[in-house]
Amino acid sequence: MSQSQIPSLNSLHSGVPERLAKEADAARTRLYSIRTLPESKPRGEPVRLPPNITQDGFDTAINALVKILGEKGVELNDKELKDGWYMEHPNTHDAYHVIDQEEMVCSALAYPCSTSEVQSIVKWANEYRIPLWPISMGRNIGYGGAAPRVPGSVVVDLGRNMNQVLRIDENNASCMVEPGVSYFKLYEEIQKRDLPLWIDTPDLGGGSVLGNAIDRGVGYTPYGDHFANHCGMEVVLPDGSLLRTGMGAIPGKDGADNPTWESFQHAYGPAIDGIFSQSNFGIVTKMGFWLMPETGHQSYMITFPREEDFEQIVDIIRPLALKRILGNIPQLRHAIQELAVTGKPRTNWYTGSGRFPRDVVREGVKALPVGDISWVFYGTQYGDAASIKSQLDIIKSEFSKIKGSRFMLPSELPADHYIHSRVNVCSGVPVLKELDWLNWKSNAAHLFFSPITPTDSKNARTIHNLIDNLHQKWGFDTFPTLCVAGREMHYIANIVYDRADEDEKRRARGLMREMIAAAAKEGFGEYRTHLLFADQVAETYGWGGGALRKFNETIKDALDPNGILAPGRNGIWPKSYRGKGWELVGEGALQSVKAKI
Repeated sequence: MSQSQIPSLNSLHSGVPERLAKEADAARTRLYSIRTLPESKPRGEPVRLPPNITQDGFDTAINALVKILGEKGVELNDKELKDGWYMEHPNTHDAYHVIDQEEMVCSALAYPCSTSEVQSIVKWANEYRIPLWPISMGRNIGYGGAAPRVPGSVVVDLGRNMNQVLRIDENNASCMVEPGVSYFKLYEEIQKRDLPLWIDTPDLGGGSVLGNAIDRGVGYTPYGDHFANHCGMEVVLPDGSLLRTGMGAIPGKDGADNPTWESFQHAYGPAIDGIFSQSNFGIVTKMGFWLMPETGHQSYMITFPREEDFEQIVDIIRPLALKRILGNIPQLRHAIQELAVTGKPRTNWYTGSGRFPRDVVREGVKALPVGDISWVFYGTQYGDAASIKSQLDIIKSEFSKIKGSRFMLPSELPADHYIHSRVNVCSGVPVLKELDWLNWKSNAAHLFFSPITPTDSKNARTIHNLIDNLHQKWGFDTFPTLCVAGREMHYIANIVYDRADEDEKRRARGLMREMIAAAAKEGFGEYRTHLLFADQVAETYGWGGGALRKFNETIKDALDPNGILAPGRNGIWPKSYRGKGWELVGEGALQSVKAKI
């Protein structure tokens, strides 16, 4: 397939920048070369209706929506479903479906062009009692993609037409963006203006800057906590009214935006921005962000030879992180990932049954530049040459206490080694390299299990053993990545499965449910999860008789009495759905909901 067939950023808001066109083409070719699923299959039913809505009622509602948005602003989901891939992803369902492809699908899609049209859509939904499912770009891969939690919802695709970088303030090192602005687009816009500013990007750069922050995603520069580095929102509330948070609540002179909107996060009174993250309390249509001033940087990797080095590694990391000697949000990864990020399939090293054996991992990495290792630490330091040298001297001294550890710079490794992708990501350059993980299996998809653990060896070992043992029980390879944010680490376990294999999908669901329950029993909770497991994760936050969940439901019922906005998102259900069989807390509940719909 030629690169010209992959959408470019110049032609499509969700496209790939020209600098990555060849890389995107190669990634797609590798992915499709081991794919056995057909591009699409006939639908079981032409359109999945919203709950409690007849065909006549739905037709009437859609006709009314077309009058608001025009013919191009509304699309029925009556075509065959295509999973596509990362750069050509669906907005109708989850491309990485872990249940049947048709279970979590929308009935139609709405494409607003402005905040006022979003308001009109919300008012329409209240009139016709149609559930909405807003997405920024639908690239929340590993967590459900664009799929609505309630099948038959109308997906409000904000990104297609609302994709402008509204402001970049060089002096203030800040910007304001719409939902359809990807990390690729924001980066390219800054480069086009030749500004000495960095963005903070996650591992893949095609997702929405706004959407990732709303879901409290992370990146890897000192600005890696995306929601913590936002500043100001414009939000459409569930009744269609409009709200601006922070200093944006003060009108600017002569109708302009307040000049401090992207400078100070809070307004006078309660700080409310947080209730619009990981919630269904409003639709964010604009969001401000702080950008990082350009600076010197040096990435590096440190390898460790033994599995049992894990505890000592973590205990060395903690004081370095607390004292802010570590410059960014570094990663600690297992050696198996050195194989996976080469982009070669699992069968390149192992064709047997069962889990990927540890001795095969060892033999595989021996042939790579890193040699015979068990753990890899990827970090980056920032500042001038003198400060970077002093930081690295401390870091090297501390990690050298682990026998056999080895410090390496990017210049010491081949051009195709993964470290060069980390160099880009950790200096604010969005890339595609992380896509190569998905070549591990045919028709590969993945789920993320993402618990939080304190940065200490005892707790880290507890959660690591729990995850690894359950992966073994359910027959999956363990891919651990620990993202260090100081006092805590995000433990990201990536379950890679073949979405053409119904048994693998069943086992992946079983593994997720058992890990959630087992981690909660030990006192560990997830910071983020796939939409199918949101109810179970929300239920684990049960202190005080479920006080947090009850508080969220109180806010939901006050703001959204008709329950039209993203019912079930992050385990928050409106009163019209609660206790009526929509909650999913196990395989039996899934079967119950499937029967219901």
